[in-house]
Parts: sequence; structure tokens; C-alpha cells
Amino acid sequence: MMHDDEDELHEEAEEIREETAQDSPELAEHDRLVELQKALDEANSKALYAAAEVQNVRRRLEAEKSQAAAYASAAFARDILAIKDHLDRALAAVNDELRSDKLASSFLAGIESTSRELDSAFQRNGITRIEAIGQPLDPHKHQAMMEIPSDEAEPGTIIEEMQPGYMLKDRLLRPALVGVAKKPD
Repeated sequence: MMHDDEDELHEEAEEIREETAQDSPELAEHDRLVELQKALDEANSKALYAAAEVQNVRRRLEAEKSQAAAYASAAFARDILAIKDHLDRALAAVNDELRSDKLASSFLAGIESTSRELDSAFQRNGITRIEAIGQPLDPHKHQAMMEIPSDEAEPGTIIEEMQPGYMLKDRLLRPALVGVAKKPD
């Protein structure tokens, strides 16, 4: 009941105010000013919210743009890794006899130079080789291809690398394919 009485009093006060406002232009003007001030405050609040939202969208787009630019070369880099693998395998297959041959040694020097130039290009573009041999297996960087019984290494330690892995800045380009030590049977 008390609540109903308050509502009635409030409505009655509003009616008296409206009647007084009709007879008093200053009071009507004041009420209109209060309404306009409320509308202005609301519009300012909405404008600030919209500006903040625009700023957030701008920051998000700039971050996405810089990410896209930083990692746009990932597919190309993966393709180039295959070329690097072929060069490294070719150099690893060369024996001392072939290195001592004058014609073959100049040909090998060209291959080694090309391999070094690729390494420099990788370095300039944030492509780094993942350490593997002697490291504990990290599933974020290494892919275990086999377990190798070993007395000399702790189980879970990488003791063989079949294919090197590479990172592009802080992202994995390709995991290292590795053999991991296990306890002998």
C-alpha cells in the first residue's frame, strides 16, 4: 500500500509541476533545458562509445595487417626449404676423392656458395633452423619418426635428425624430423 501512495504522490507532483509550467514560461524553459542537456549527454556518451569502437577496430586491423605482412612469405619459404634440402644432401654425398678433383671442386664451391647465400636470405627474412641433436623432444618443433635404443643418451633426447626443421620468426614453418633415444631392450 505504501508503494501505491508514493506513486500517487509522485504523479500528483508531476501534474502540479506541469500545470505550474504552463503558467510559468521560465519553468517550462528550464524543463526543456534539462531535456536538452540529457539528450546532449546521451549523444556525447554514444559518440565516445563509437569513437572507442572505431579505435579498437583500427588497432585490430593494423595488428592483422602487420601479422599478414610478417608471415605472408611462409608458403614461399616452405617451397625454398625443399631446394635447401637438395643442396645439403648433394653436399653431404660428396666424398674426399671428389673434393680433390679440380673440376669437381670448383663445381662444389658453386653449390656451397649457393647454399650459403640461401642461409643468408633465410637469416634476413627471420627463417631459422631448429636445433635438434642433443635437445629434448619438443612436439611444437620436432616430429619423432622413430625411437633408437641408446645407452649414451637420456630417453626422449634427439640423437638423429632426418630432416631439419625451420621457424619463421616465432612460427613453425616445418618440424624437424628426428630419431629419439629410448632405453635399450
